[in-house]
Amino acid sequence: MKINTLPRGGFAERHIGPGEMETAAMLEAIGVSSLDRLIEETIPAAIRLKKPLDLPPAQTEDEYLRRTAQIASRNKVFKSYIGQGYYDTIVPGVIRRNILENPGWYTQYTPYQAEIAQGRLEALLNFQTMVTDLTGMEIANASLLDESTAAAEAMAMQFALRTNKEANAYFVSDDIFPQTLDVLKTRAASLGVTLLQGDHRSAELHGRMFGAVVQYPAGNGEVHDYSDFSARCHEEGIKLSVIADLMSLAVLRPPSEFGADVVVGSTQRFGVPMNFGGPHAAYFATREAYKRAIPGRIIGVSVDAEGKPAMRMALQTREQHIRREKATSNICTAQALLAIMAGMYAVYHGPDGIKAIALRIHGLAAALSEALERLGYRQLNPSFFDTLCIDAGQLKESIHKDAVDNELNFRYFDNSLVSISLDETTTREDLELIIAIFARVAGRRAEEAVPAAEVEARIPASLQRAGKLLEHPVFSRHHSEHEMLRYIKSLENKDLSLTHSMIPLGSCTMKLNATTEMLPVTWPEFCNIHPFAPTDQVGGYMQLIGELDKALCEITGFAAFSFQPNSGAQGEYAGLMVIREYHRDRGEAGRDVVLIPSSAHGTNPASATIAGLKVVVVRCDENGNIDVPDLKEKAAAHSDSLAALMVTYPSTHGVFEERIIEICSVIHEHGGQVYMDGANMNAQVGLTSPGLIGADVCHLNLHKTFCIPHGGGGPGMGPIGVAEHLVPYLPGHPALPPAGEKAIHAVSAAPWGSAGILVISHAYIRMMGAGGLTDATRYAILNANYLKARLEKHYPILYAGRNGRVGHEMILDCRAFKASGVEVSDIAKRLMDYGFHAPTVSFPVAGTLMVEPTESEPQEELDRFCEAMIGIRAEIDEIAAEGNKTVNLLKMAPHTANVIASDQWDRPYARQKAAFPLDWVRDRKFWPSVSRINETYGDRNLMCTCPPPDSYS
Repeated sequence: MKINTLPRGGFAERHIGPGEMETAAMLEAIGVSSLDRLIEETIPAAIRLKKPLDLPPAQTEDEYLRRTAQIASRNKVFKSYIGQGYYDTIVPGVIRRNILENPGWYTQYTPYQAEIAQGRLEALLNFQTMVTDLTGMEIANASLLDESTAAAEAMAMQFALRTNKEANAYFVSDDIFPQTLDVLKTRAASLGVTLLQGDHRSAELHGRMFGAVVQYPAGNGEVHDYSDFSARCHEEGIKLSVIADLMSLAVLRPPSEFGADVVVGSTQRFGVPMNFGGPHAAYFATREAYKRAIPGRIIGVSVDAEGKPAMRMALQTREQHIRREKATSNICTAQALLAIMAGMYAVYHGPDGIKAIALRIHGLAAALSEALERLGYRQLNPSFFDTLCIDAGQLKESIHKDAVDNELNFRYFDNSLVSISLDETTTREDLELIIAIFARVAGRRAEEAVPAAEVEARIPASLQRAGKLLEHPVFSRHHSEHEMLRYIKSLENKDLSLTHSMIPLGSCTMKLNATTEMLPVTWPEFCNIHPFAPTDQVGGYMQLIGELDKALCEITGFAAFSFQPNSGAQGEYAGLMVIREYHRDRGEAGRDVVLIPSSAHGTNPASATIAGLKVVVVRCDENGNIDVPDLKEKAAAHSDSLAALMVTYPSTHGVFEERIIEICSVIHEHGGQVYMDGANMNAQVGLTSPGLIGADVCHLNLHKTFCIPHGGGGPGMGPIGVAEHLVPYLPGHPALPPAGEKAIHAVSAAPWGSAGILVISHAYIRMMGAGGLTDATRYAILNANYLKARLEKHYPILYAGRNGRVGHEMILDCRAFKASGVEVSDIAKRLMDYGFHAPTVSFPVAGTLMVEPTESEPQEELDRFCEAMIGIRAEIDEIAAEGNKTVNLLKMAPHTANVIASDQWDRPYARQKAAFPLDWVRDRKFWPSVSRINETYGDRNLMCTCPPPDSYS
């Protein structure tokens, strides 16, 4: 017997859903002879790649993990005292295992379908409650991307709210962190805002200023009383933003008490690892009066059809998709998973635990300050929370060398100052080592400066927090492991995720997030690294990012990537700012018009406006393609001022437009650049590329095509790739060596954005290899066309390509059902009774469903979805025949277990049909936890913090 010793199979076989027999059956249903033939009929020949991707051979999962462990070992995990917004923290094991590492939490989608998302909505409401409580503000959102971009959003909100439209100056304290100043410079450039830096104590304020921002504690660690400054701001009509360390607010006077209008910051130190810069959840809190101007998502409490409390996303959530270029923000992705972790950290520790952690950090800092002063050093901060600023004089370099020899990282300034920030993980032994270093360098004995066991607080009484914190019962109930585990599990059970069924959301690409891809994320060598650690300590990260950069360049046909943007919308903004700077550098600053098809994502026009550009909409023709004559006419009309075209490919209508190369050429002929939205890259990889098509810039949603999980609404990652001529304009960062005169300022707080999750996409590419990646695209197109073949007899397919094929997604036209009183939202709610999350509702065309199955789903799951959709179509036909437009299966959906088990049943359909519409539903039933939510009530009666416990009874 001959035995084959080659490895059996590969990762691609596990990632791609359909097997060989399923593929044959699906091709037969489509009516095409082969997968190759289907691709030929779908993707225009002119844009197909002529040769395979040049990537390293695919690795097995075991090979990948062994090699990545070697890469990780090149990162030196020094003890970090750098601070500057990033601190080591202890992730409670029950949160790490049951949320961060749990696919029941990280494979959820954004909670747009609230009835099957009550668990994460409650967790995010806890987060908002925690933030409003600690800051003292009246309302908070459900997280933003990072501290620096949250500060930029605060400035933009203040700018939009200004009553004096001539006011365009913004005061920035000298004491804010350098990365935040750099991000503010980027946003100020696009808004036309002048930044005025200075000392808040002596700054001259005037009516041309619309806002001001300070850091609390300050960037050097000192705790200032901003009461007088706040009063002076308000006398001049200036709104005040405060960037506040959330942990410090457990012991410091909350910013609301000295008159802050907006408070922003990071929740990273609430149990979220540093991750070499991210992902972390920023927070944004403000006054009730500004609730309709808040960027991002707000979770609110409403009622369901039974009158019971139910949570949903409130107010202007997704407003950029509705208001487009008139939107005040382009925020789409938040940091839901990380916000949930931070909120759970507060639930786990409770008010006493959080205050104890904060007091201990401060106590250790005070003890260290006293010890260093006994050694003869001058500690410059008269009051502080966790950060000391030490004048080391001529000894700074010696301290630096000795610290590195002992694997400690301090923060060093250009002068003689050394900063040390302590955190939750700091111990007395750590203090003794620091003291020993400073003593040795000064020629003193460490025994002279033993840290005291008890110290006086170094925070003035006037700046100490007086009131209680975290008073809602949720923060006092779940402190034992059993209680915490059961609480987390109870919330998870209310949420539908990829662990239950496919999530067929068009444009959102809810594909497999393989376990092996996720494992390295929580390795200490990746997650315990400070983003500003010296480059010689992060060789593993540099290798991993370099390999990912090279692979993405090969996949896209671009010259280089920036990994700074930590969401797709931020990638759009960054790409447009690169284009804007390119034109300005060439003496063409007047190029400020962006052409955007009417079918584009709502974030496209919002991003263009935020980048300081003007939007001109290009029509689409009756087949959903860009109206090329209209494009040519508008490109010619704006030839002298044309900056760019923003185009999604395949189109948002799910079709590979035949004239895309011509479209790109028209833009280039008129001096513009082509920005490609990478949302639909899952239909391109290995078969075509943005570079081949003619794009100059493209952002990639790594949380779509490249397998980073959606995490219930974030983390996301939106790196931008650019053609050779745009490389000099990619974002720089103050923590890195100078990027050159042409680089734009930073677009996010960390040099490589949310670097901690880049290993996921790196793993996906290395384990799939060139052939696997290309097959993933082919099977994404196969699965979509299979759904089309099965559903087109029941639902009109709105658009298709020249050969009747769709790309990796399609639009089901549900508008005709309005005649029977059935809205597309009714179909979405009824799908919950079948155990499915709805496809994308009413985008890009109102009254439709956009369906994307991804390559990861096997035929069996695709068939279940088809059976559900066909079953709903039959129910719609019954409604049309019976004529009851108000009380029927769809209007009353979803049906909860409480409703089905009720003693009273007066509905004109059977309970069994409501709960178990198909035989297989019974065996895998997912029960929505609330009935249909009253959206209008929630907006009229806005409640964005945890309601009193008795409201749940």
